Amino acid sequence: MSRARRRIHILLLIVVFAAGIAYGMLAENRGLFPTSLTRSALQSFRDAIGGQRSPVDARGRWRESRSDDAGELTEEQRAEMERLESIGYLTGSAPVQEGESYGVTVHEESLAEQGLNLIVSGHGCRAALAEMDGSVVHEWQLDFESTYPPREIDEDANSDEYWRRVMLLDDGGILFVNEGLGVARLDRDSNLLWSIPGGFHHDMDVTYDGEFCVLYREARVLPRVSRKHAVLEDFIAFVDDEGNLLRKISILEAFERSSYSAVLDHMERHGDFMHTNTIEVLDGSLADRSPAFRKGNLLISVLRLNTIAVVDPETESVVWSLSGRWSQQHQPTVLPNGRMLLFNNNLEPGVSEVIEFDPFTQVVEWRVRGTDAFPFYSETCGSNQRLPNGNTLITESDNGRAFELTPEGAVVWEYVNPHRAGPEGQFVATLFEVVRMPEADRPGWLE
Repeated sequence: MSRARRRIHILLLIVVFAAGIAYGMLAENRGLFPTSLTRSALQSFRDAIGGQRSPVDARGRWRESRSDDAGELTEEQRAEMERLESIGYLTGSAPVQEGESYGVTVHEESLAEQGLNLIVSGHGCRAALAEMDGSVVHEWQLDFESTYPPREIDEDANSDEYWRRVMLLDDGGILFVNEGLGVARLDRDSNLLWSIPGGFHHDMDVTYDGEFCVLYREARVLPRVSRKHAVLEDFIAFVDDEGNLLRKISILEAFERSSYSAVLDHMERHGDFMHTNTIEVLDGSLADRSPAFRKGNLLISVLRLNTIAVVDPETESVVWSLSGRWSQQHQPTVLPNGRMLLFNNNLEPGVSEVIEFDPFTQVVEWRVRGTDAFPFYSETCGSNQRLPNGNTLITESDNGRAFELTPEGAVVWEYVNPHRAGPEGQFVATLFEVVRMPEADRPGWLE
């Protein structure tokens, strides 16, 4: 090649490169590609000048770059990730009211479902099993430092001060999560059997293979979600009986690889953008109406998407999804009658409701909602349980209250948390959950 022709060739390369940079800057400003792809374009140009790669090849490299490649994190992103990983709940937020009654305030023995109540409160790393009159018959407790030695957490976090969710096991032991900090198992005498520090949060259940499935999260920078901000990505983690972490399913990817990916179109692009808060192993009772509800599939609630969904753990994809009737919901659960029960936190400002609905026709068959005469609201958390006698047990977490309703809406049992939270004990401790164990299921180990 003559010197003149070589100069023309180089000049053309420069023109093409300049056009590519202009296009790349436009694409980056419009959010079409992550920042790291413009660096790939620069390297491609250098290769081309050296005679190893043409500008056409460089353009192809842009599209082949991994969308999850965030490159080197900035200090701001690292700080944001640490902040996200320390997110927890308030141990109490409702002020103590002078003159109000606490403990069991209502108990209509002839109408309430008799049994034991598993009480999980924000006043400490503990849980209690209590009679219907509130008297404690068994308690588990273990402080954070003894559960995860030598785990250290941010001094501004408070998730080490309480157990977010507790599951009672057949042998009298429990499985519990410290919100975003770890999962652990105790025996009936509160001896630690095992613990796993990490981003475990909100809820857990037991699969038909005897594994524990626990919600899990990791703070990451995912350019396909946000090029600038760190986010909390949610997973379903599987843990064996000995406390070994077996595998994780990304809930984001489960939506992405499914026919329900359009649910993600309106998701937030920062922070805790999914906030999955419930997981339930399906028993297959609805499989005759939809194969998505086959035995072993997982029902989840994704608060930020205002969506409930079913995940197939074998294909690791969403196979059913429903939204539109609720806002920032908790605790969807399948009932024996083929319907679902769900805690709708934000029906309207300051008002929550619990609804029973058909998951296929979406017809609401029963509901209870807050009114002026019957205030009922929990901005965060909350749970519901259908009892064998047809009554419904509801936990109004933020106000530290649980109540049992008949189908007609009469309150036949009520518990207001007597425990306190806050630096001066000025708040009623958050009541994360009350679960009724019917009298017929009273465990033999308790005797």
